[in-house]
Amino acid sequence: MLMQPGWGGMAVAYYEMPGTDSAPMLRGLPNDSCPSPHWGYMIKGSLHIKYDDGTEETISAGDVFYLPAGHNGKSDEELVWFEFSPEKELKQVFDHLAKK
Repeated sequence: MLMQPGWGGMAVAYYEMPGTDSAPMLRGLPNDSCPSPHWGYMIKGSLHIKYDDGTEETISAGDVFYLPAGHNGKSDEELVWFEFSPEKELKQVFDHLAKK
């Protein structure tokens, strides 16, 4: 993962990972989910998203996406994507992950 802050209050992040289940990593945050919205583009793979309100969607390679705050993601395949997120909210997530 690469992350660069300083884009007018936004951070740009690039991710490559073999798969993920964010639920265990985000336990302890409000609603045990990601408190940051994200705007991005999925380059490879697909990610199943569950929102705090119970709705679900899948983001697949080639999709431009918006994820409002209050979500978790899961995938069993290799993922590559980039996203733009508000620095303040994203910092909350990264600080939480660093403690785990």
